[in-house]
Amino acid sequence: MGAALRRIQAGNALTAFGIGFTVPFLYIYVAQVRALGSMAATSAFVAFALGALIALPFTGRVIDRRGPVPVVMGAAVAASAGALSLGLSTGVVPILLSALALGAGQAVMQPALATMIVWCSTPSTRTRAFALQFFVQNLGLGIGGLLGGQIVDESRPGSFTLLFGIEAVMFLVLAGVIATVRMPHVQGFKDARPKEAAQPGGGWRGLMRHKAMVQLCVLGFVVFFACYGQFESGLAAFGTEAAGISPSTLGFALAANTGAIVVAQFVVLRLVEKRRRSRVIALVGLIWTGAWIIAGFSGLGHGSAVMAAAAFITTYALFGIGEAMLSPTLAPLVADLAPEGSVGQYNSAFALVKQMALALGPLGVPLGAGIPLLYIGVFVLVSLGIAFLALRLGRRLSPAQDNPSLSRVVAQGGPAVVAGAGAGAAEPVHA
Repeated sequence: MGAALRRIQAGNALTAFGIGFTVPFLYIYVAQVRALGSMAATSAFVAFALGALIALPFTGRVIDRRGPVPVVMGAAVAASAGALSLGLSTGVVPILLSALALGAGQAVMQPALATMIVWCSTPSTRTRAFALQFFVQNLGLGIGGLLGGQIVDESRPGSFTLLFGIEAVMFLVLAGVIATVRMPHVQGFKDARPKEAAQPGGGWRGLMRHKAMVQLCVLGFVVFFACYGQFESGLAAFGTEAAGISPSTLGFALAANTGAIVVAQFVVLRLVEKRRRSRVIALVGLIWTGAWIIAGFSGLGHGSAVMAAAAFITTYALFGIGEAMLSPTLAPLVADLAPEGSVGQYNSAFALVKQMALALGPLGVPLGAGIPLLYIGVFVLVSLGIAFLALRLGRRLSPAQDNPSLSRVVAQGGPAVVAGAGAGAAEPVHA
């Protein structure tokens, strides 16, 4: 990595560390520590998601016009103010407004940081850059959550204020780190990205005419809804209600998910970075199909409590392996599909799709808690749908877009021909 990319990754890690301090404890803080009840806590989560949904549609154009650096810095300051205010608030309205600012700030950071990584990488190095970003984020979240759990005390509201204060400081540290990053010249950025024979125009209208990107957004929505959208909602409800999983076992399952990502990320990277992205995503769909079937086994009630717990933990670990495969696949593909001057727009659109999927994720709670077999059956089919959508997307990708290792072959003077690659942009990619 160059110096710029190292600083971006360091900022990513520190921010995730700060977020890890508060994410596991937000519900307890609002509902119990501030004694505002479960409805207020749920409303805080809604406000958090609403802030993201309001800000993201406008983020992409600002990134493309002003550059990602000022966007990251502004979003970090807004998120810092929201976090600090949240830790000091005692009433419903201040908490909701704070959550709105925090959600908007965190959401805007995602596509801006992704754009910075794109600007500081080439098609041949982008896969590893995004894999490293995902790795340091999960490591930071895990360490932050672990330390936060040692500090927090429900009988002392000040301990929660301390957690939110640490998060606020980490956002400001991110702004300071990003302020020191020297981005490459625009010409270098243009040379680093693939060109399509017929590029759609800029803005939302141009993006909606880009069929490959639209298909990727549909695929991304299904992926995020079936995995991230269920972790802390439907799947947790299924585990505690149908499978009889204790809260402590649920904690172990979440730890297994993070552990699988941290342990498997770079092992998995070696296996996927020279293979077609569409087939890697399809394989993730099959792995998650197995994960949902194993989750169903945990809720059958025919085995012991130990077997049910082991099956549930295995489910979360398999989801982690799938996430490790997706991290070097989805985000780089978004960047490689983006036409000149629209990478911020494309990253923001994909981040918006993710937020929408996360916002709708709790729709699985009634099924997971009340009709568990139907819940498992639905998401087995959804996971198989991921495999189908991924293979269908592969037919619209150029050879180098589907297989990023081709850009390295071209850089070394070799041929860039892949048999059976989809139509759409068959020109070679120059790294």
